[in-house]
Amino acid sequence: MSKIAFVFPGQGAQYGGMGRDFYESRMESRRVFQEMSEACGMDLPKLCFTENEMLSITSYTQIAMLAVEAAILAAVRELGIIPSVTAGLSLGEYGALLASGVMETADAARVVAKRGQYMQEAVPEGGAMSAVLGLEAEKIEAVLRQLGEERADGTIDLERSKEKEGPVYIANYNCPGQIVISGEAKGVAAATEALKNAGARRVLPLHVSGPFHTPLLYQAGERLEEALKPVSLRNMEIPYVSNVTADYVRDTGKVKELLKRQVVSSVRWQQSVERMLADGVDTFVEIGPGHTLTGFLKKIDKSARGISLEKLEDLEKLRGL
Repeated sequence: MSKIAFVFPGQGAQYGGMGRDFYESRMESRRVFQEMSEACGMDLPKLCFTENEMLSITSYTQIAMLAVEAAILAAVRELGIIPSVTAGLSLGEYGALLASGVMETADAARVVAKRGQYMQEAVPEGGAMSAVLGLEAEKIEAVLRQLGEERADGTIDLERSKEKEGPVYIANYNCPGQIVISGEAKGVAAATEALKNAGARRVLPLHVSGPFHTPLLYQAGERLEEALKPVSLRNMEIPYVSNVTADYVRDTGKVKELLKRQVVSSVRWQQSVERMLADGVDTFVEIGPGHTLTGFLKKIDKSARGISLEKLEDLEKLRGL
């Protein structure tokens, strides 16, 4: 019998029209859209179902993605499929928290709407992110250490780094051969040249609005902490794997602190998948727009089974699980 993980994608997989078929065909999915729209004060069907510029703006993208993930999750739950563990990449971790049973749908909508707003407002001028292809994580880490001013504890001295080209960090460990760096634009440009010289096949600039998952977004993490304080969390029905630690979380008391840290920490997605594989998970069901996580899975472990659910007809893939 398969050991199943539900996994949820992050920002970047969004597109106009996502989730519409679930909304129009499944009552439970429609209720999710309605509940989340009321909770966050936005017309989420309008935001998600039409081509519009707002879908590329962080303060709207995040809540739109979560709404679609939650709507598809509701339809999957109707099939009676229960995962052994859940996880999500960056924003997708909130989808995982819904699947784990620890957070109410309306609370998740309110928090994620604020998270997107806070991250957008905290973005410093001149931030950038790039995907590094074809170079091992250890070599990338070594290059960034050489470019920055590393303290004895492994952290970066921001002030001394700024005297150079600005601090640069690893934002995402996506899969073997694909790691995302993030930081001030001058620093990312300098890192790009250094990484190419170190053997990177390509370093591709990403079209994002800021240096996400770095200490440069410290203020957003502090504001998110305040937004999380009034939220009541329930006992966890299913454990989830944290982006920050790449390990199982079973204690509800740790969730809020990890969500705060996630904003400024590397997303350890490859390590998270490897942790679940080590625990015997053999089937990963990606719930949400796109096939990003299923693609990463193929590069992490070709023997693992990946199932992508973004269209209503994709539910047929779950037969036999």
